[in-house]
Amino acid sequence: MQEATRTILRGAGALACVAVALLCGSARADDGYPDKPVRIIVPYPPAGFNDVMARAFATKLNEKLGQPFIVENRAGGGTVIGTAAAAKAPADGYTLLVQGFPLIVNQYLYSKLPYDTNTAFAPVILGAETPNLLVVRADSAIKSLKDLIDAAKASPGRLNYASSGTGTSQHLTMEYLKSITGTDLNQIPYKGSAPMVTDLLGGQVDVMFDNFPNALPFVKAGKMRALAVTSRQRLAELPDVPTVAEQGYPGFEVAVFYGLYAPAGTPDAVVHKLNAVLNEALKADDVKSMFKTAGVQPMGGSAQDFAKYNAAQDRKWADVIRKAGIKAD
Repeated sequence: MQEATRTILRGAGALACVAVALLCGSARADDGYPDKPVRIIVPYPPAGFNDVMARAFATKLNEKLGQPFIVENRAGGGTVIGTAAAAKAPADGYTLLVQGFPLIVNQYLYSKLPYDTNTAFAPVILGAETPNLLVVRADSAIKSLKDLIDAAKASPGRLNYASSGTGTSQHLTMEYLKSITGTDLNQIPYKGSAPMVTDLLGGQVDVMFDNFPNALPFVKAGKMRALAVTSRQRLAELPDVPTVAEQGYPGFEVAVFYGLYAPAGTPDAVVHKLNAVLNEALKADDVKSMFKTAGVQPMGGSAQDFAKYNAAQDRKWADVIRKAGIKAD
């Protein structure tokens, strides 16, 4: 009996050792990432906020994980070129992608993409958000969102609005507003924010949505009047400017967002490690200061939170784009 008991105990001890070894091996495997440089693809030229965020993330990841995180700018094709390169990369955690609003909307704007948006990527973290501002010239007779809607309904198609190109957040935000207000405004597309600002101030167009960081200096300088902001709540920088939602359109919200993705199939342990480091980074004073200077709000949260966020964005913009019949090709 005693011998049998000793045998059982020896067996239990052996099993315990195996379990500990497996756990230690698992920990070592997780701790081993990364063991070589990691590239972060940014499908934009240098200097924009996508690039700024990627470099801030790269610095923090290098500091914490001890390997170089190298930003690779691969602009072109409305972000499709760089995004496709990330989609085709091995799902091993050594290629990451900074993307956001275009990732969601491009699948509905283009008849064919070299990747499936819904299956090609694993969301890692929501990095930042910024709203759009609805603005007119400071001397415009339009002084409120109600004025704009009344004028548009009185003369359908007469008012011109500027956008920074078909399928951009400035364009789609106005189409979203048109759809819920039953108005008809005529789009004048431009190549970027700067020329549309010039023509708004010069009187060639009547109104526009623009990203908050782009429009804020002109509002502060008294050259533009802000009629509404697309955020859920009013902004501290413009406390007297109401949201679209509080002016009679509850639920209206638009955020230009920036996030980090990995190729689908990237190990969960790698995604969770990146997410944990970047959540910590988003709370760092230097990162918060950098983001504030750029006019964006640090976000964060779990990878699962970001996946749900992507799904909600997908539902919203699929509906807007289909109803308006918008195509970029």
